[in-house]
Amino acid sequence: MASSFLKITVLAWVDILAVYSISTLITYLTDVWKLTYTHAAAIVNVFWGLTAIMPFTMQYIVDTFMGNYWMVLLSNFACSIGLGFLSMSTPPVLSKVAGTCSEYKPECVGIGQKTLFYTALALIAVGLSGHVTSLSILTEEHKKSSGNQDKLHLYLGVFAVILVPLIGAVAIPYIKPWSIRFGVTAICSVMATLIFLTGSYDYDTAQGSPLTAVFRVIVASASKVFHKCPKDASELYEGNDNNVHKMRHTRHLRCLDKAAILLTDQQQNRWKLCTVTEVEETKSILCMIPMCTTFFILGVVYSIGNTYFLEQANHMNRKLGRLSVPLTILVFFRDQAESQFSNCYSRLASNGSSPSRYAIRVGIAVSMIFAVHCCITAAKVEKRRLDVVKSHGLLDKPKERIPMSMFWLVPQFLLLGGLDGISHESIELFFSDRGPASMDRYMTHFAMAVFGVGNMGSVLSVFLVDKISSSGGNPSWVQDTLNMSRLDKYYWVLAALTAANLVLYILVAVWYDRKVLRSEEREAPKHNQSMNQSFDD
Repeated sequence: MASSFLKITVLAWVDILAVYSISTLITYLTDVWKLTYTHAAAIVNVFWGLTAIMPFTMQYIVDTFMGNYWMVLLSNFACSIGLGFLSMSTPPVLSKVAGTCSEYKPECVGIGQKTLFYTALALIAVGLSGHVTSLSILTEEHKKSSGNQDKLHLYLGVFAVILVPLIGAVAIPYIKPWSIRFGVTAICSVMATLIFLTGSYDYDTAQGSPLTAVFRVIVASASKVFHKCPKDASELYEGNDNNVHKMRHTRHLRCLDKAAILLTDQQQNRWKLCTVTEVEETKSILCMIPMCTTFFILGVVYSIGNTYFLEQANHMNRKLGRLSVPLTILVFFRDQAESQFSNCYSRLASNGSSPSRYAIRVGIAVSMIFAVHCCITAAKVEKRRLDVVKSHGLLDKPKERIPMSMFWLVPQFLLLGGLDGISHESIELFFSDRGPASMDRYMTHFAMAVFGVGNMGSVLSVFLVDKISSSGGNPSWVQDTLNMSRLDKYYWVLAALTAANLVLYILVAVWYDRKVLRSEEREAPKHNQSMNQSFDD
């Protein structure tokens, strides 16, 4: 079983290499396809947004139709084929078949290459999302069954956290031809899949998804929209399954209580009658939606690290002494900061016990403060970059190297890592704490999905800034090139919006504590009293 654990771990290593190989995708689109940086950023942000949102859907597929093993296997195939298509979409690979030139120029990218490229991104998104859903669960299962091999787990963990990212951040970027760079990762993915297939695993089966209960509650309550809820909650249907943890009834969102109204001949139809516990689980999820809306801005801020920050660094001085440093080293700094801040917050929040409600609230607020400082730092560095551009007469020369070190961008990447590490940990704790216990796996993916929506929302934010800034005949802040744009003003707008969002978050958190949590606390004595009475009877 130890060998099977190692074979599963190899898949995680390849995922890290794949992420690093496509982390600078925006530079490929701007340098080879000659897209404007906003167009390229939109493609990248939609890709990463879908990759973050899809695990929520994947988890439902795992629970309903297939187990974790089959999801990991299908994801391996999707990722390997996707990376292969990505390599084939570069101009030199299929130039003879497509009848195009083989140089890295936009006129050498035909319809066939573009079709392969977008298909590749879709398959890679499916592959990475499937691994996020099931790979960690499969790893934990085989880690437990592999017995007491702490040294092996420690070595594999160190290799995954430090050495593999270093290989992805330093070694792979030195492969200059994009076709070979993507192709090496594709070959690694195929080899990892073949290694995975040689292992022996426990084939778990689908047990049904607890998310189905949410859909049933909505359908059942809608079918009884014209029925009145009983004043006494004890008249609502609860069921006789003593193996299921019962949740106490609350008086908010009473429209959903109609799903638990027992009518004639409905007890056998699960889509017409639900238990009080199922209704309360649905309520707890819907009550978190107002809080979720305050998290989207964090995804918007994080998205600029995968796009505009890297595009800025792409034309800055990469020299560190005589050594030319690849762009992905900035991504490596961000990821290491993310890991360290996440671990630090986790230790401080738990403090030997489960995190308190206030530790979770403070963690989310601190991540928003990090986002504000990240945007302010990025705005000041961009203003300095534009001053250097003007002083050297490079406004009309977007491809010229700017005599300013890209390491000026390190602070904002570190702040971005802190934002991501603390926010992911605290938001995940919030969903796990307030969500139903039966949906813990979904709550983790829900936290990722919030960031995914923010990633895609950044496309809309740039569009709105472009339209608003160009109103009244003024030049738009968003031009075709970075040197002619005013991204520093866009960053200031993001900083202001994030600060305003922090205030909104505090107000929504106060409302949530007063309306939702206190409602549950008020209902607790009534619930206990009714339970004691039933025991007496």
